[in-house]
Amino acid sequence: MTKPSTIILTALDLEYEAVKAHLTGVETHRHRAGTLFETGRIGGCRVVLGLVGTGNQAAAVITERAITEFEPSAVLFVGVAGALWPHIELGDVVVANRAYAYHGLTSEDDGDKARPRAWQTSHWAEQIAHHLVRGNAWTKYLAPGAEIPKVHFGPIAAGEVVQDSAISAHAKWVRQTYNDAKAIEMEAAGVSEAAHLNGSLPVVVIRGISDRADGTKVTSDGAGWQQRAVTNAAALAAALTEEMSKEIKPRNDPRKAAGKPMNERVTNIARGNARVGVMAGAIHGDVNLNQAPEEREDPEVLLAELRRRLGAARRDGVVDEATYSHAGQEIDTAADSLAEGTSEGKSTALIALKKVNGLLMDVADLAARVVAIIAAIKGLG
Repeated sequence: MTKPSTIILTALDLEYEAVKAHLTGVETHRHRAGTLFETGRIGGCRVVLGLVGTGNQAAAVITERAITEFEPSAVLFVGVAGALWPHIELGDVVVANRAYAYHGLTSEDDGDKARPRAWQTSHWAEQIAHHLVRGNAWTKYLAPGAEIPKVHFGPIAAGEVVQDSAISAHAKWVRQTYNDAKAIEMEAAGVSEAAHLNGSLPVVVIRGISDRADGTKVTSDGAGWQQRAVTNAAALAAALTEEMSKEIKPRNDPRKAAGKPMNERVTNIARGNARVGVMAGAIHGDVNLNQAPEEREDPEVLLAELRRRLGAARRDGVVDEATYSHAGQEIDTAADSLAEGTSEGKSTALIALKKVNGLLMDVADLAARVVAIIAAIKGLG
């Protein structure tokens, strides 16, 4: 399987299904410990979807398991939360710029003293989210005609209790001690800690507001606000996943591993009529002075570009939704089969691309690109 760019995690089945609605080409992946994940795509981004259950401890364990299994470049946590302030409406979305673990404290004779831990959201991910919200670009993932909710950026408080009171001692303490927090929930701290321990992996927590954490949760849930809130949060998460994937780079470069001896072969290539010389105080490893080999375009790069242009064609109305969906599934099949690196995978990729060619034959630019990819695959050794 091609490594995913993003892992998306949820705590509840309701949240899981809201995110899954945006995935195409969904397949099941079983972890050796029994945890089930589902893989698919959002736009051109390979995604893994997982369910962590409720609470920061469970969230931390499953997040660690997902990161170790799939080696993503980013993690999103998507779900519902309770609003802590009146100006945040039911159905609004809160994007965390930091997550508080608010149950870090010391209890003394004169009261509880906060000893919080906090995790800052990755700057570049937060910048992308702001950009999507400013231009309302993310709303393409909402249902046609749906009301566009407000999106708030600010801290989220994550603890181990379901807060459903505005007057309890716990509620007063949270609002006084973490008075900049916009919402309260139970998993963001666990997810953030697991990502932090994996090389400060970027994490974005996105929460739809389903209640006010003030004693009216049963009424709000009964009125269907959980479904509406998580639908909005999942739409923003899908848009952010697609946009982030355009800038995400592989997490690890084995050539830059710490302590790796510099004894690799170095090839210096002359192109055209150029000549090559070497000036160095010390040379480690072999040095070859060769003419440039014949260059071939990478089919995986061509497939990614095809998918991008297919998405643009859909947005411009050149390709209808059904054609976009069917062609996208075949492109996914081609990419995954090609990644296997086997002759059978190569054959499967070619078959899938011939289907794509049939679907897009009326769109000259896209059809020409499909033919070019087929030629590039056939030219592989």
